[in-house]
Amino acid sequence: MRLPTPAAIAGLLILSVGIPSVSAMQAAAPAAAASPFSYADVADLATAAPMALHARIYKATALKPDRAPGVAAGHARFYVEADVVSLIRGSGPLAARISYLVDLPLDAKGKPPKLKKKQPVLLFARPVAGAAAGSSSTGSVRLIAPDAQLPWDPATEAQLRAVLTELVKPGAPPAITGIANGFHVPGTLPGEGETQLFLDTRTGEPVSLSILTAADGSRRWAAAFGEIVDGSAAVPQRGTLAWYRLACGLPRQLPLNKLAGTAPEDRRKAASDYGVVLGALGECTRTRKPPVAG
Repeated sequence: MRLPTPAAIAGLLILSVGIPSVSAMQAAAPAAAASPFSYADVADLATAAPMALHARIYKATALKPDRAPGVAAGHARFYVEADVVSLIRGSGPLAARISYLVDLPLDAKGKPPKLKKKQPVLLFARPVAGAAAGSSSTGSVRLIAPDAQLPWDPATEAQLRAVLTELVKPGAPPAITGIANGFHVPGTLPGEGETQLFLDTRTGEPVSLSILTAADGSRRWAAAFGEIVDGSAAVPQRGTLAWYRLACGLPRQLPLNKLAGTAPEDRRKAASDYGVVLGALGECTRTRKPPVAG
């Protein structure tokens, strides 16, 4: 296999940093099948990548260290050619065979892993300007992260398609970047109270949290994705885009300086209410690091 020149390799490197129906994929997967990757693993990649592909490896070559600058310790860089099975996300023509670079961890013996011919993979990438497309020649793509190649299986593709379906719905939950401001006010009866928190988002779209405490101490909360704050809204279910945005985007502690004008005692109550939200959402479980935003 003819390898690209060092200059071409540098060009492929990451600097550090309609969709088909889900139902057909879910029906094809065995009932007991489950993706080896968490919802957050797949959503991290799906929300950041303009292209998602199902491909089969045609050839893979481990590059020597002098041709693989910046590889993390314990990893090897591969130059891969793969045949496109389907373009899950993306538009425009794409070559039948593509090339890309991927960094993969060494095995227990410190050896590069073996990438077999016809091995199925999921790729999360962006196109490379000037790469050949729409023909049998080999085009190039750039992975959105050095490790943005996942082993393909029906359950992982079904999960990916579910994420992408939610992403294109009107009013899809935006990425959360922090707490903008908020307040806590006591209720009319002893023990009652309400906390409202307004969130910063990457798109500027409004997202807020509302936590109501009853006189008996019970609390219920809701998230509003939009202008209307609806205290009766359902709590986002785990494994949905709304859950992912909150569980993986909210800070682990409420920044009390964002509650300007709120009395110290009410700030403490707001922090306690915020802890209830985090506890209900649960951990944002990942098996890989999220892509660097860029």
